Amino acid sequence: MSDLYVAAGGGGDPVGTLIAARTLAAGGEGASGASGPAHAADPPLIATYAWERPEVDPTSSPLGQRHFDGLVHERGGFAAFAPATRARPPAGSTLPGLARDLPARLLLLDPARGLSSLARQIASMAEAAGAGRIRIVDIGGDILTHGDEPGLCSPFGDALTLAACRLTGIPTTVHIAGPGLDGEIGERILLERLAASLPLVPDRDAAAAAARALAWHPSEASALWAAAIHGARGTVRTVNGVIRLTDASARLYPLPLREAIGHNPVARALVAEHPATLKAAADVSHRLTGIPGLDSERTRGPLRARRPVSPGKDEAVKALREAADGADHITLRHAARTLGLTWRDIPALRTTLATDTPLLPLT
Repeated sequence: MSDLYVAAGGGGDPVGTLIAARTLAAGGEGASGASGPAHAADPPLIATYAWERPEVDPTSSPLGQRHFDGLVHERGGFAAFAPATRARPPAGSTLPGLARDLPARLLLLDPARGLSSLARQIASMAEAAGAGRIRIVDIGGDILTHGDEPGLCSPFGDALTLAACRLTGIPTTVHIAGPGLDGEIGERILLERLAASLPLVPDRDAAAAAARALAWHPSEASALWAAAIHGARGTVRTVNGVIRLTDASARLYPLPLREAIGHNPVARALVAEHPATLKAAADVSHRLTGIPGLDSERTRGPLRARRPVSPGKDEAVKALREAADGADHITLRHAARTLGLTWRDIPALRTTLATDTPLLPLT
């Protein structure tokens, strides 16, 4: 018997969720029921949206089963990713690559048919796994939004996850990894909301389990969390601003589902109103936050990339230091953009810079 993990927002959250799962398993909290603790090396079951940034997927909605070839279809009516899975063009997805490089089984959450259908999918996944508990993992903490924070940009997916897990009736714990690392709600505010939580401190082995994925994946929040666990501190230049890594950045904060929903007005409204379609659910989020639920990542203007170049190490480091504006580190995603490259060029950039760390140190 093992727990079902749910990566709250899609994108790079499965990477951080793997680190959280390793942390919880190593601490004896990785399984529920009479079977005892899960072994830290057991591959966790991670359910995730195929909902990624436009540089990965140019389509406008979370992807469902109809958008992929090569999914592994399970008895419960849901599907899992395999390394050979491919998104059907024009859609794109990093999840087949994560299925190859993360020691986990990745299950597809398809919200296309609305909240009730999503809740049934999660319940079916938990039943098939024999899971006695669901563990939602959110990297950064915007799942605890009050809906009015100035930096908030993507509240809908997290709220949908909370509401769907509430409707399953299965005991659920929410875990906040690295408060503030997604750049949407500040660390201080989140730590106030997490004041009653007793945090866990992941070890470097837990973070190292995601190293193969972080070697190429454009995730910033999960990379920041992994770097903090490995001991990185100070300022980091990301695509959308500067994040400061502190001791709190390296921690994992659990709280009961009811407390997380108590913070999140969109999740409460979704549970109360039970919208019948994904669009109707997104409209609830839009009404309460002013942020379009299905298009929020696309409301940010694209970063203007420089003309692609192939600099040597010294030239690249000089350009990245200029772009970092005095920060101690820069994310690989922002580094690639600075040099006019795409996220697919991250492995080659790492080779040029001779680095294998989650972030590029600049000091």
